[in-house]
Amino acid sequence: MPEKELEYLRTKEAAIGDDSSIDKNGGVYIDTFDQKPELKGFAKIIDGFKRADAGELGLDPNLSDIQKIAIMTANSPLSRSLKSRHLQMIAIGGAIGTGLFIGSGSTLGTGGPAGVIIAYAIIGTMIYCTVQSLGELAVTFPVSGAFITYNSRFIDPSWGFTMAWNYAMGWLIVLPLELVAAAITIKYWDATTNSAAFVIIFYVIICSINLFGVRGYGEAEFIFSLVKVLAILGYIILGIVLVAGGGPKGGYIGGKYFKNPGAFANGFKGVCSVFVTAAFAFGGTELCGLAAAETDNPRKAVPKATKQVFWRIALFYIISLTLVGLLVPYNDPRLLVNGPVDAAASPFVLSIVDAGISGLPSVMNVVIMISVLSVGNSSVYASSRTLAALAVSGQAPKILGYIDKEGRPIFGILLQCTFGLLCFITASNDSGTVFDWLLALSGLSSLFTWGSINMCLLRFRRALYVQGRTTDEVAFVSQVGVYGAIYGVTINVVVLIAQFWIALFPLGGSPNVSDFFMAYLGFPVVIVFYVFHKLWKRQWRIFIRAKDIDIDTGRRELDLDILRQEIAEEKAYIASRPFYFRVWNFWC
Repeated sequence: MPEKELEYLRTKEAAIGDDSSIDKNGGVYIDTFDQKPELKGFAKIIDGFKRADAGELGLDPNLSDIQKIAIMTANSPLSRSLKSRHLQMIAIGGAIGTGLFIGSGSTLGTGGPAGVIIAYAIIGTMIYCTVQSLGELAVTFPVSGAFITYNSRFIDPSWGFTMAWNYAMGWLIVLPLELVAAAITIKYWDATTNSAAFVIIFYVIICSINLFGVRGYGEAEFIFSLVKVLAILGYIILGIVLVAGGGPKGGYIGGKYFKNPGAFANGFKGVCSVFVTAAFAFGGTELCGLAAAETDNPRKAVPKATKQVFWRIALFYIISLTLVGLLVPYNDPRLLVNGPVDAAASPFVLSIVDAGISGLPSVMNVVIMISVLSVGNSSVYASSRTLAALAVSGQAPKILGYIDKEGRPIFGILLQCTFGLLCFITASNDSGTVFDWLLALSGLSSLFTWGSINMCLLRFRRALYVQGRTTDEVAFVSQVGVYGAIYGVTINVVVLIAQFWIALFPLGGSPNVSDFFMAYLGFPVVIVFYVFHKLWKRQWRIFIRAKDIDIDTGRRELDLDILRQEIAEEKAYIASRPFYFRVWNFWC
């Protein structure tokens, strides 16, 4: 007599058949979700903060902690609730913030318009390759913690520990910085009120959004990103009109600022100095991979999101910054090359002011403020998920791995919000110095993260080859493949070298110990974390051998034969469609 299949269902209504214990197909219905009466109102809210119990989900007690935490997050009411529209908008506009709107002012002043375009184009192509690598891994292994766990899995546990803390620390520091930046944008309209008053408002808004779980983050980012995308598209149209001489003041502008004062501000060194600022501007692009485990259909949503990163780079960065370089000379004293964060110094705002358009600069400043809040919102999401992944792998206090019934890593969120209280240092006269050193701790965080993502793909592909398997069992294959990953690693290394040169011999200055560590402190911090873990675990292996890499745990599609068949059918379907459909599918 064949054994009956155990089928775990959420509700009794989901069971097939009239009998509540045995369905028509001979399966056994395990009644684990209908034992307790449904809670309502305040009692339901309180219950939602209780730890998600693996036993309530009918999980195998022999599963590892990481597998349990991934399943618990995936089965909670608010997880897997990120839709394709959320992920695509996060990918398109999620990282558009101060790095583009305000940071582009300092890069324009130090690198010149041509230097800005070259640096952002190089970093942009690297980012595209990185997101493609991340897309392949995230679709194959949509696990809790995403690429943070890939480092331990495909490279080395010590490097995984280092990169996870490096990434978490980077986002922990971002929240207070962005809150202060958001408050400073208010000074565009109100220069008398203490910034701390506005910091309180923004702090409450961001913390409240993330208490609604991943759905709160997704909806907020969808709205924030939509506003930013529409603003950039509007600016591109306006910029083309202004360059052609269609503004209120009239007069053809064309490329006159490329001739006078010139296309490059400080030659090759100026271009190198733009690299790190450009990398900071692209920070957060990897969030679409971190959110994969909480997406309802990562196999469909993640590839679309990764493909659309190309359009964000081409349209929102390259075209908009080209227009900024055409409309604002790099020697404009209002750019504040080495000054504080100031929305009034944004070249986007300056170009509109110079055109004589009243009212629109205020609208642009609102967009800048929304962008800053968006990055702050993302920081809470990213750091809390990273800390949870660290906790369940035994590399952070276990309390940070607490996932409640609503799918929230609640103590990770609380830690980030507590760290965000540093924003109130803005009321101090020494706030600038404090924030400069905080930023120095994580200034190179993104470069290490992106380089590691590409290295993880290279190790994954190597493991497939050594273990006699192919990409036929991979639902989404990186469009740039192994060569794109090699390019991604190479560019990150080159930027680290360029930053070392600039930190040691700064533009317009002489070697200075304080300035060097302000620009390069992130590198020794990474080394300290790495050495600490090696000594802690007494594990001296440099990397995991390809034949020992686990390439199965964490897959959402466990039947590889069915997966291969589905992939083959999808490829055949796409090949049968018209040329324009295939082009659209490749890029979008």
